[in-house]
Amino acid sequence: MTGTPPLRPADPARPPGAVPTAAVVPAGRSRVRSDAVAEEPPPLVAAVARGVALVVVLPVRLLWELVGATGRLVNRHLLTPIGRFLYRRLLLPLAWLARTRLWVPLVWLARGAAWAAVTLVWRPLVWAARRLLWLPLAWLVRELVVRPARWLAALFAPAGRALLAGLAALARVLAAGLAALGRVAAVGLLAVGRALWAVARFVGRVLVDAVVGAWRLAGRVLGFLYRVLLRPLGLALRWLWRHLAVPLGRAVRAVWRATVLPLARGARAAWRAIVGPTRRWLRRAVLDPARLASREVLVALGLRR
Repeated sequence: MTGTPPLRPADPARPPGAVPTAAVVPAGRSRVRSDAVAEEPPPLVAAVARGVALVVVLPVRLLWELVGATGRLVNRHLLTPIGRFLYRRLLLPLAWLARTRLWVPLVWLARGAAWAAVTLVWRPLVWAARRLLWLPLAWLVRELVVRPARWLAALFAPAGRALLAGLAALARVLAAGLAALGRVAAVGLLAVGRALWAVARFVGRVLVDAVVGAWRLAGRVLGFLYRVLLRPLGLALRWLWRHLAVPLGRAVRAVWRATVLPLARGARAAWRAIVGPTRRWLRRAVLDPARLASREVLVALGLRR
């Protein structure tokens, strides 16, 4: 195959210098025809692909559209009205009831308790401490200590002993007076503290009873709303689930099992019975011999080792 090709006699009917007819065909047209032939799929593979698309893809597409339409209808005519009804008839009244019957009374009770604590406890204590303890002590110190000390400081030194004795006696008298005043103030403050404690206990009991009553009232109202609204709504939703959603799901499952699964199994069996053997036959009968022939030609021409 690598030697010089033999010479062929010239055609006497062909003039000298004429080009053979096979060489006159344009290269572009031959390339277009070869590409068209190469791109044209085998008729068996195209028919199998179309059959698979018709058998598998079309039912799945129709089932998907049916599920989407059912979901849109359920959302538009069931879920959206139920959500609006719950929001307008249940959530808004519950929020208004909680704000009006629980939060606002609790705020007023807290404000009343704060006012009672400031007005009935703190201000009386401050007034009693100022009027009964601080002002008498300040007056006693000013009248009995500061002024005598100033007067004694103006006297001469010989009267120091008498002044010291008088100061000692005055200190004893002041100590006894302060002790008595302290006992009286302690008794008064104890009485005031007991009275304020009784008032605080009474106010606390009233507040606790009010909070417990409001809590019980809210529980009864919420229980009534549950029995009147939520429980019937739950029963209705359960009935809809049992009599609408469950049968619809079972119907979809039955349609799937009756149509899609047999079609898919048939398509798989057809693929295994037709496409697989055809592919193996093409590889063994066409592709492998063509590959070996092209390899031998390339080796013979010296283009491949």
